[in-house]
Amino acid sequence: MEVWCTTEGPPPPLEVDRWLRLTPDAPQAPESPLPTVEPWRGSPDVVHVHVRSDEDQTTALSHVGLAPWVLLSFEHWSMIPVENLVAAAQGSPTQIAALVRTEAEVAGAAFALQTGVDAVAVRPEQNMLDAALAMKAARGVDTAPAARDPTVSEMPMGEAVVLETVSVEPGERACVDLAGLLEPGEGMLVGSAACPLLLVHGETVPSSFVPTRPFRVNAGAVHHYVLMPDGSTRYLSELHPGDEVLIANRLGGTRHLTVGRVKVERRPLLLLRYRDGKGQEGHALLQNAETVRAVDSQGHAHSITTLQSNDRLVVWSGGGARHLGKHIASEVKE
Repeated sequence: MEVWCTTEGPPPPLEVDRWLRLTPDAPQAPESPLPTVEPWRGSPDVVHVHVRSDEDQTTALSHVGLAPWVLLSFEHWSMIPVENLVAAAQGSPTQIAALVRTEAEVAGAAFALQTGVDAVAVRPEQNMLDAALAMKAARGVDTAPAARDPTVSEMPMGEAVVLETVSVEPGERACVDLAGLLEPGEGMLVGSAACPLLLVHGETVPSSFVPTRPFRVNAGAVHHYVLMPDGSTRYLSELHPGDEVLIANRLGGTRHLTVGRVKVERRPLLLLRYRDGKGQEGHALLQNAETVRAVDSQGHAHSITTLQSNDRLVVWSGGGARHLGKHIASEVKE
């Protein structure tokens, strides 16, 4: 994905792929810019369509297959025309660019229909350039299923032996509903202690009594730590819609998914205690239900209600003492 910038005069000394110049008679209101391609950078091969109505979208669509570039700007930002143009241009020689005014619009355009536009045009302001460059870098990451092949190890996982399971009084537990579908073998790393964390499986396993919820991890009591993509931890009670959490499998393959909802309910709990290969003991308080599963050493989802002493489960022992979610060198017992 290319990053373009708008300017009303000579281009500032910024490294971008192309400059756009506002026409002298363009409306000056920021919500209605009308750029033209700046001839200082490349040939004028861009057809610009300012979208105010369905007719304007039809005009933009009519250039697909004929113009090298179609640049969209908007009276009022709308993802639907962007998606429609991206879809129409697939397999054609036409590339789609979008003039965006906010960081949210940058992200929306960059990943429209997952493939996204071929260029975003932003004002030469640092926050907009940073957002555009970040999305350009993110677009370089392969998000196809092959990139999440569980045979590719990205973080070291280990095993822990079950010490005991004990039914305890009801408490508040959190189901984390994600804006994406989990694959068999995937889950979240959680626990009452920062190390070792237990791999709790997503609700992707069919049951005779309840339907699957392939977007959900019943992650346990609200005080649990949960591992985040940057290696920090949060409490389950601190997760909010829009946060990203780390999704892992037993071989260490990881990816990130966005939290859509955290559902907290009072339920019977089961205390699961375990010890990893380093001799470190951990424990988790999980809902006492057969649909809550940990991942065993063979990669199978094992219901916590049927676990027995000496069963082996997948854990991550790469953490340690935490302060405000960040790893610290101090010794802490949990």
